[in-house]
Amino acid sequence: MWIFDRLTIRIFTIFLFTVALFLMLAMLVPNFDSRNLTYLANKEEEIGNKLAKQIEKDIVNIPKNSFRWWMRFIVVMDTYQKPGQFLFIITPNDQIITADSSNIDIVKNFNEKSHDVDDPAKKIYDSQEIIGPFLIHYNNERYQLYILQPASDIQSQFVNFIFDHPFLLLSLTMLASSPFLLWLSWSIAKPARRLKHVADQVAKGNLQEWSDLEKMGSSEYKATGASFNHMLRELKRMQELQKQLLSDISHELRTPLTRLQLATSLLRRKQGESKEVERINSEALKLDSMIGDLLSLARKQYENNEIRELKQIGVLFKPVLDNAIFEAEQIGKKFSINHPLTNTTILCYPVALCSALENVIRNAFRYSDSEVEINFVVEQQHILITIDDDGPGVPSNELEQIFRPFYRTSEARDRESGGTGLGLAIVFNSITRDMGTVKAEKSHLGGLRIVIVLPIHH
Repeated sequence: MWIFDRLTIRIFTIFLFTVALFLMLAMLVPNFDSRNLTYLANKEEEIGNKLAKQIEKDIVNIPKNSFRWWMRFIVVMDTYQKPGQFLFIITPNDQIITADSSNIDIVKNFNEKSHDVDDPAKKIYDSQEIIGPFLIHYNNERYQLYILQPASDIQSQFVNFIFDHPFLLLSLTMLASSPFLLWLSWSIAKPARRLKHVADQVAKGNLQEWSDLEKMGSSEYKATGASFNHMLRELKRMQELQKQLLSDISHELRTPLTRLQLATSLLRRKQGESKEVERINSEALKLDSMIGDLLSLARKQYENNEIRELKQIGVLFKPVLDNAIFEAEQIGKKFSINHPLTNTTILCYPVALCSALENVIRNAFRYSDSEVEINFVVEQQHILITIDDDGPGVPSNELEQIFRPFYRTSEARDRESGGTGLGLAIVFNSITRDMGTVKAEKSHLGGLRIVIVLPIHH
């Protein structure tokens, strides 16, 4: 029914069902205890009355005041009792006549519960059952006959234990309702897990719509799925608009920039070199580089055409380090690798990750005085990569800011070196796409240390 499609109704219904089930069991189950006092069947009552008449017929001639008259009662009862059966007669003054004194307590207990000869009953004590009372007339007085015999319906000890321990009965009740509670938990958790999976995919940049979110779970989850898909459509639309905007900006900026560079070349040909022409040309080149870096950052943020792959660190970064060693020799700087690369495996976008590491190493070459050091440390769950240089470094209060696009330090290192302020922003984007982290610290060499942490794939 449509009403049970609502999560609130489901929870409330299962709660009421569980409470009702417990109350029903608490009230009805004790009635099924075979040890309870029950009324006799007609056949059992006929047998008991017949036995009472037989005994009554034989004891009618026993004088009441004779010597040990009750012993003669026992002799008569022994005549009629069957194997395993014991007979008890209770006199009007509550004296019990029997040859089985070991079970007198059972008879006394039962007599307190059942003493109406017009309505005899039955009760089980362990493996024995007692029935009665049956009427015997003797000396114008009413005597009661009780019969103790092996129980015809012995209840198992486990069932007896359950009936004797209410908390165990409560536990069994909860166990009986567990399938319904598990179904409720499953109906709540399954769409929640699916929603979490979709959210993880969105966090990785996958903005496709998930139609199953609008068909799974209760109406609340379906409405949430519809809202989630609407949000994805809006995000994708905004992403397309931003990509289009960046493309338009690139086109609009590159056109006058090309004209400016052409005019600079014509001016240099007519008037020759001058400080003004050189300055115009330098700023035009910076602007061209900045536009290129900006578009590169935008493509990495909004386009995800590369496929994540499992790569061994030693194989992945070897070309990058070989190029760094060659470049260090050309510029006369020392480049050292403290720990050899391992066969540790990571899940990454290989091209983007190698480009990020190469960017960091080249930045270190650019700002270092004479030495750059790279170190690989494999931990239990992560691999730690540190790149140190002995350059001027970055002030401590700006270490967290240098990964922001276009951020320039107070020393304006990028301006002096011709940087655009986008290199580390591209590095940050590439590392975080691989579920890693990157941060800047003070280096033991005196300059800047870049710390990259990547998760190991097991």
